[in-house]
Amino acid sequence: MQLAQKIIIADDHPLFRAALKQAVTQAVPGVTILEADTLAAVQETVEAHVDADLVLLDIHMPGAQGFSGLVFLRGQHPGIPVVVVSGSEEPQVMKRAIDFGASGFIPKSAPLEVISEAIAAVLQGDEWLPQEISDSLDDLVTEEDQKFAAALASLTPQQFRVLTMLTEGLLNKQIAYELSVSEATIKAHVTAILRKLGVHSRTQAVIAAQRLGVELPKPAV
Repeated sequence: MQLAQKIIIADDHPLFRAALKQAVTQAVPGVTILEADTLAAVQETVEAHVDADLVLLDIHMPGAQGFSGLVFLRGQHPGIPVVVVSGSEEPQVMKRAIDFGASGFIPKSAPLEVISEAIAAVLQGDEWLPQEISDSLDDLVTEEDQKFAAALASLTPQQFRVLTMLTEGLLNKQIAYELSVSEATIKAHVTAILRKLGVHSRTQAVIAAQRLGVELPKPAV
């Protein structure tokens, strides 16, 4: 007897989560749906349900810094496919998500039937992008991006949370308060983060993390 499939919906907007639940139920009868509204909650949910079949991830949810959440989830749980569901609908952003390990990219403007079709395709092992997205787009992730993504994926969940808070400009004592640990523990995490990312300061770590931003650099005039 085949077990019911389990899908995690990660989005901070309740109305859109409800719409995604409808699309998922339509695509996968009998599915078990789990919800998360922050990136930290996504991590906790995935860690508690390592048998999940799919994560539908909004890259703009609280705690997410560009594609960092996608990269981290793929690194920590490579067996669980992740589909990005986002309001950022530029073809280059969609292609970059695929290059960083997403199994698909669903625009939030897509009709429910298209979202259902995309979910079903990914669960069958396919990669899904909107039909109008050209296959001829060049790879948008550089070798340096890939190297940093691999380093980011090597962080522990707590180290990743600390890095995310660093990018938000929080001080060690503020991070310690938010995570209910000592400031010495945060200092140890920061030291480990710098070593793993191959940088020498908090500022360099933040700049490196910005490599995974969603916004693409504007071409020179």
